[in-house]
Amino acid sequence: MIPAFQSALSGLRAFGTRMESNGNNIANAETNGFKKTRVLLEETKPHGVKSRIEKVNTEGTTVFQEAANGLEPVKLSNVELSEEIPETIINSRMYEANLKTIKVADDMVGSLLKIKS
Repeated sequence: MIPAFQSALSGLRAFGTRMESNGNNIANAETNGFKKTRVLLEETKPHGVKSRIEKVNTEGTTVFQEAANGLEPVKLSNVELSEEIPETIINSRMYEANLKTIKVADDMVGSLLKIKS
């Protein structure tokens, strides 16, 4: 039973981190020069997953904005909302799946304790 809890808890932490990254990216999508982050998931032994955050250093689109001394180039953020929104939905479903795993494991432990008593 413990491995089920450990795997699900590590999954909750990992997908929680991914949701935080998505939220931060979406919140800063209109911030000039902002560089988005992405979260990579890695397997841990004996079971589980851990997250690793890395900054995506690709340049955002360059536009020209009017300034006091004419047009100046401004780099926009490299966040694509068309990528972030679907990822947010997927990450929330994966978070829910890990919560369900914990609930099922908890129910199994409860049933086992009832049988033993």
